[in-house]
Amino acid sequence: MHLGVDVGGTKIEAVVLAEDGTQRFRERIVAPQGEYSATLAALAGLHDRAEAACGGVDSVGIGTPGSVIPETGLMKNCNSTWLNGQPLPQDLADRLDRAVVVANDADCFALSEASDGAGAGGRVVFGVILGTGVGGGVVIDGRLLAGPNGIAGEWGHNPLPSLAAAPAEVLERHSVLPGRHCYCGRADCVETWLSGPGLLRTAQSLGCEVASTEAVVAAAVEGDVAAVAALELHQWQLAAALSGVINVLDPHVIVLGGGLSQVGLLYDGVIARWDRFVFSDRVRTRLVPPRYGDASGVRGAAWLGRRSDG
Repeated sequence: MHLGVDVGGTKIEAVVLAEDGTQRFRERIVAPQGEYSATLAALAGLHDRAEAACGGVDSVGIGTPGSVIPETGLMKNCNSTWLNGQPLPQDLADRLDRAVVVANDADCFALSEASDGAGAGGRVVFGVILGTGVGGGVVIDGRLLAGPNGIAGEWGHNPLPSLAAAPAEVLERHSVLPGRHCYCGRADCVETWLSGPGLLRTAQSLGCEVASTEAVVAAAVEGDVAAVAALELHQWQLAAALSGVINVLDPHVIVLGGGLSQVGLLYDGVIARWDRFVFSDRVRTRLVPPRYGDASGVRGAAWLGRRSDG
């Protein structure tokens, strides 16, 4: 039995998976806001209730909105800022009196989809998050790629690639849009353009009078000229950005996650465009939607423990 916990900014979700992937326990609670000690208590409570419901669990994996600094064991890059600088893995292990594996939530998404989801069977899988932010994780031969900086797959904070290979009208449309500052301190990161808020900002800048990402997509389906232009530009940008990943990593499968993964137009649209940017005679990488949707993060957290056990 493998317990996975997904620590989000507004909710914390736990699931217990049996070895065959069947779900034996699931619970979602409101995440404590701004209190580290309350977060530890909430995680311990979920663990105890899962053990009681399942007669014990064999491993515990935690997905967080940040990552662990290898030298210190402290958390970094968490948008749940009360976790930053805290020794979450050690504190939770001490509290539960057992080993705990902690990974970034995008890594958990990638591991879930590579294990028994849409990327199953692919030797190299790149899991992509296109939501409020942009993130990713890399799974090779069923195991997460973990580099010395704890940031493998963080393509969202690379600069948006050049669209020079795109048609002239696309370049012209992109050129009229102002540059974008990213919270990380850099300008024009992939996240500022390809996240849900990034798409909304593009549509509004092109004259589409909408207030949400969902409304942009709906307006495009109805033929709104500005929304159509924004979504087309988004497909070119996504094709260029993913092509950079393909040129370096050459994954067998790319699985999209996050809210924008539900936009069916993206898949054929990106596939039709990314061959202009990839250094190959043709692109053999598969681009697919997730099998488990927003449940992938917590499922991947459960598989963390199984993978660490070998």
